[in-house]
Amino acid sequence: MINADSMQVYEGLRILSARPTQEEEARAPHRLYGHVPPSERYTVARWLADATRAIAEVREEGRVPIVVGGTGLYFKALTEGIAAVPPIPDDVRTRLAAEAETKGIPALHARLATLDAEAAERLSPNDTTRVLRALEVVEATGRPLADWQREEGAPPVIDLAEARTIVLEPDRAELYARINRRFDMMVAAGALEETRALLARGLASALPAMKAIGIREFAAHLAGTLSLEDAIARAKMESRRYAKRQGTWFRNQMGGWGRG
Repeated sequence: MINADSMQVYEGLRILSARPTQEEEARAPHRLYGHVPPSERYTVARWLADATRAIAEVREEGRVPIVVGGTGLYFKALTEGIAAVPPIPDDVRTRLAAEAETKGIPALHARLATLDAEAAERLSPNDTTRVLRALEVVEATGRPLADWQREEGAPPVIDLAEARTIVLEPDRAELYARINRRFDMMVAAGALEETRALLARGLASALPAMKAIGIREFAAHLAGTLSLEDAIARAKMESRRYAKRQGTWFRNQMGGWGRG
């Protein structure tokens, strides 16, 4: 199994990201799970490079690579290629992440509007990941992200004509019931304790890893501003909302994929 979930890549989020358990990982080789420190901002480009190596290694072993996950942009990069954006210097990325923490993403979105009006118009002022990415690119390269995306970049790693593609679409009511049951299991497995351990690291709230569903809600409970019952209810609601958005994205972007 090769992971294509943008939260399951992070170390320290095994429970909160519903990552396979150690027992499940022992049943078959698993790659790209928990290999990134939560203090880092892992990008689609980095994942694509890691996934490309993992797929090659699996094939060299005489196995069939199976890519599993729910992050649509990862699959798009894998099957459609990715824009040839130069690597962003670490100092630029670190500076902007710090500004997001102190000034807030709406302030950075306002700056983006002066540098890349096209991106600012397309993005929500609260979309931390995409606003930071667009601002990183234009500040580091002097060119808007859309300019780079219009250029021919890296070719697809997987040819859709030679792959079996499946999007799982369970009944909506059953999906929501399973989300609720799974979250209860996550709480029983120690999701609150995992949140406490992450918060103890002093990580910036703008980091992608700290956006995992459940962290904000459990953090509020640990701070004494939300009951555990309400924290769990809100996290379940956010999970259901995310699943709905995810389903819409897959239907719009992966209409030609098989359904299961």
